[in-house]
Amino acid sequence: MDALTERAAIHAALGEPVRLGIAEELAVTDRSPTELANRFDISPNLLAHHLAVLEQVGMIERFVSAGDQRRRYVRLRRDPLQSLGLVPATPAGPVLFVCSHNSARSQLAAAIWAARTGSPATSAGTHPAERVHPGAVAAATRAGLDLGSAVPRLIDPDADPGLVVTVCDRAHEELDPPPEWWHWSLPDPIEDGRDAAFDAVVEELDERIRTVATPPGGAATGAPR
Repeated sequence: MDALTERAAIHAALGEPVRLGIAEELAVTDRSPTELANRFDISPNLLAHHLAVLEQVGMIERFVSAGDQRRRYVRLRRDPLQSLGLVPATPAGPVLFVCSHNSARSQLAAAIWAARTGSPATSAGTHPAERVHPGAVAAATRAGLDLGSAVPRLIDPDADPGLVVTVCDRAHEELDPPPEWWHWSLPDPIEDGRDAAFDAVVEELDERIRTVATPPGGAATGAPR
């Protein structure tokens, strides 16, 4: 009965159209409260109420930006997402992943996306490093991926890359992206330096990509080991 009660509470919380819309938005992208308020054209006070309801039933979590620590982001917890079947279809067309230095997170994201979906993915940075970090190359190898020939590059503001996903808070905040971009707030494994930190990023990326790249009832292809 406890599990049924929890599920009923989640369904009740999502019975309000704006909260359902917020959950669907957060199914694919982390958002700041300001971004959510603008997205749904509601006041900050009303948004705070909706977020409190979703937080009370365990659907969302809030956290401090790793860039501008005055900012907060909201993330949908994955377990409720899967249990309710809020699984979006794979975006059509190419995907560009962006982080600050294009030396770890965005490179790993592009490799995992291509391996899992079979669709093209590239990466870029706002301040590219001279090379891909050895820790990212090693983590990719452990996951059955190859970053040996990857080279960091600068994002082209005039290009039309399709879907853009920022995978670090600093890049997201520096670029001030349009509403159609996605944001996945991931810690920088380079700051930690341990293999476990890089492997954790691979695991988080794999889970997020599995969520948005696998249609309901479908099977992912080309998954990393």
